Amino acid sequence: MGKDIGPKFKKSRRAGVKLMLRGKTSASANSPFVKRPYPPGLHGPKGQKRLTQYAQQLMEKQKAKWIYGLREKQFKNYYQAAISTSGDTGEILMQLLEKRLDNVVYRLGLATTRRQARQLINHWHINVNGQKVDRPSYQIKPGDEVGIREKSKKLSLLKENVAAVKVENLPAWLTFDNSKLTGKIIRLPQTDEVERLFDLTAIVEFYSR
Repeated sequence: MGKDIGPKFKKSRRAGVKLMLRGKTSASANSPFVKRPYPPGLHGPKGQKRLTQYAQQLMEKQKAKWIYGLREKQFKNYYQAAISTSGDTGEILMQLLEKRLDNVVYRLGLATTRRQARQLINHWHINVNGQKVDRPSYQIKPGDEVGIREKSKKLSLLKENVAAVKVENLPAWLTFDNSKLTGKIIRLPQTDEVERLFDLTAIVEFYSR
């Protein structure tokens, strides 16, 4: 699978929202998104056009893909899994995305971006229930414990990330033990507990066409 090495801020400008693809830099008042709050392109703000319904649905899908760092085939596989499961398709899709190991590592604050979380997992710095897991797409289940591998706790990057973790700011479906440097998913996330950076209904409608 090819890597997404394109400009991250251009994606946020194209989407019209801060996708937080560059961690703290994305939230900075000096970020390109703040300085140029319009889509990239030769004509600048004058080049903006009103989107059709299809284009709006496509953009919502693109936002979700960019946020979670997925390719089209991967994302569509999650949608196919969601529609084959009984329940609200949009909510199930969101839960499948949120339960990815790289996302859980990011949500716990062990990484500043999902991209960084993916690198930590690929380099075997993360354990699940005490066992090394090197698949960012690994689906975490309620009751699973996610932590830092013992030999990796001395890494300066992880020390900095852990020091910045604020337990009170964690999503309600996650807990974190500062003494053990482990987090746990206590239940599945609800739709209203995830920031509304994209429209799940529009994504479902896009694939239902």
